[in-house]
Amino acid sequence: MIDVSTTSGSRRDSLAASTDMGAVTLRVADLDSMLGYYRDGVGLDLLEQSGDTAVLGRGERRALVLEQKRELRHASPSQAGLFHTAILFEEPSDLAASVYSVARTFPTSFTGSSDHLVSKALYFDDPEGNGVELYWDRPRSDWQWDGTQVKMGTIYLDPNRFLQENLTETGAQSGVQGQAGVGHVHLKVGNIATARRFYVDTLGFDVTAEFGDSALFVSAGGYHHHLGMNTWQSAGAGTRTPALGLGEVSISVPTSDDLGALRERLASRAVSVRDTGAELAFDDPWANLVRVGVASS
Repeated sequence: MIDVSTTSGSRRDSLAASTDMGAVTLRVADLDSMLGYYRDGVGLDLLEQSGDTAVLGRGERRALVLEQKRELRHASPSQAGLFHTAILFEEPSDLAASVYSVARTFPTSFTGSSDHLVSKALYFDDPEGNGVELYWDRPRSDWQWDGTQVKMGTIYLDPNRFLQENLTETGAQSGVQGQAGVGHVHLKVGNIATARRFYVDTLGFDVTAEFGDSALFVSAGGYHHHLGMNTWQSAGAGTRTPALGLGEVSISVPTSDDLGALRERLASRAVSVRDTGAELAFDDPWANLVRVGVASS
């Protein structure tokens, strides 16, 4: 496991070690269809619904906010925005239950699976083409580091064998049993150097893996990554215009002091911020909206 006290994680401007991801907001064309996918397929619970907005999660943890926006259209795949939302499960059995449920109810949405050394992940597209990763982390003690860089791979993971080894009778009949939430978010951006200046130098995430000018992975507290950014489809993309897909990414910091430190850092870099006192909302260089608040106690 990485020792963040002796790496770049000890920078004064780094985000607190217990920083975590919050809910992802998606702008959707068909709320009922999308609600069905994430509730009946993935296995998230409907926590609340009001008009054209639905909130899903597990337990008390919010994972997705779906906002119906009938007037919007899908963006081009080459534009910046969401690559995938990654839902993290506590146990392999819960991941298997979710995958089995999606396979039964939305059999054509599966797009691939990988063993990433730090995690096992299975990939899907929701009914409106938003990428979805369902994954489980190996124990941190099993992760390997080369200095400050975590060793991640893309090794084929047989989805049928994964289900055979991990799906329980309870999971097959009753679905996900434990907690689940957003473990990380992967974004499409126009330029990796610009992404690094914003998410590392300004926000305070630490780099955990980088692949030239095509991909960057960053985190707080020695996690393998809270945010991924790539240019695989979107190299050179400019500012987003309103479209279906990503509405906002939310991040939680542990204390109001941490939020205050970020407020000062954003001001010193002349980042335009909507500040309610309890939350900071701002755009990244491609107009992906980021919202940061203090974690609920």
